[in-house]
Amino acid sequence: MSIALSASDISRALTRISHEIVEKNQGAENITLLGIPTRGAHLAIRVAQTISTIESREIQAGMLDITMHRDDLRMRPLRAIMSTTIPSVGIEGRDVVLIDDVLYSGRTIRAALDALGELGRPRSVQLAVLVDRGHRQLPIRADFVGKNLPTSSNQSVRVHLVEIDGADEVLIEGEG
Repeated sequence: MSIALSASDISRALTRISHEIVEKNQGAENITLLGIPTRGAHLAIRVAQTISTIESREIQAGMLDITMHRDDLRMRPLRAIMSTTIPSVGIEGRDVVLIDDVLYSGRTIRAALDALGELGRPRSVQLAVLVDRGHRQLPIRADFVGKNLPTSSNQSVRVHLVEIDGADEVLIEGEG
């Protein structure tokens, strides 16, 4: 097991992603941030706080539960359905930024797009991830990436966040 990102690396990556989101969208007036549970929701809150500081105004973050839209429901143990919370500004006609911890096969994001489609019609959907490790099975690309970590398929990437795990770090486990 090796540490790929330390707490300070994660902080820098999220600050950079926040600035890139503001720059690409020419401000934050039309942005809606939605984190994908579990760790993506916490990252979305952090990005919202950083953008709030950059823009000197409050930016809210919501959470998009994708449980019922996953294509592996029959292959995994049952998961509790989490609540979807949409910021008061909504998603209709807005630039929605989905935020997740790790982009791997693309299947989680496909499920998120399906879930989002049931809630309304955003003007655009962008994707921000802390780690992109490659190995896509679907044609999904992140707009904002904290760190590209090329890994072998027999390795796993573990994101630990202080809100859940008591520390901020990204670990690579397994043989390369």
